[in-house]
Amino acid sequence: MIRPARSEDEAGVIAVVQAAYLPYVASIGVRPGPLDDDYGEMIRQQQVWLLEQDGAIHAVLVLDPEPQAMLLVNVAVDPACQGRGYGRQLIDFAEARTRALGLPLIRLYTNAAMAANVALYQRLGYRETHRGVEQGFHRVFMEKALG
Repeated sequence: MIRPARSEDEAGVIAVVQAAYLPYVASIGVRPGPLDDDYGEMIRQQQVWLLEQDGAIHAVLVLDPEPQAMLLVNVAVDPACQGRGYGRQLIDFAEARTRALGLPLIRLYTNAAMAANVALYQRLGYRETHRGVEQGFHRVFMEKALG
């Protein structure tokens, strides 16, 4: 089940994000940005969605609607639950939510060192728009037009 996060979910959201992103510290040499985001504030702004099963949070999605596009801020799947299609379900949900809000485009960025993420998004129809350094991170910026 995918549902909006509530304030009492904050600790569970942070736990999933940490489990998903801490392993990248060694490979990219810095803490990935999502580790330092303010999830309490994002939950208050109704930007956080959860995929849960049997009351346990297995994956987290953060969306930030912009005037002309949806920004897919973060998809984090608990490593113990990877390989079950949860990430894909959340991306499909993000695209459906974007369409429901009448936005024609979904944008995202990922760390350039996370080549598997870039390849995944390309397989899902996202195209790379550019690369650059933002807030000290080497990022790949991508987007997908939604019909």
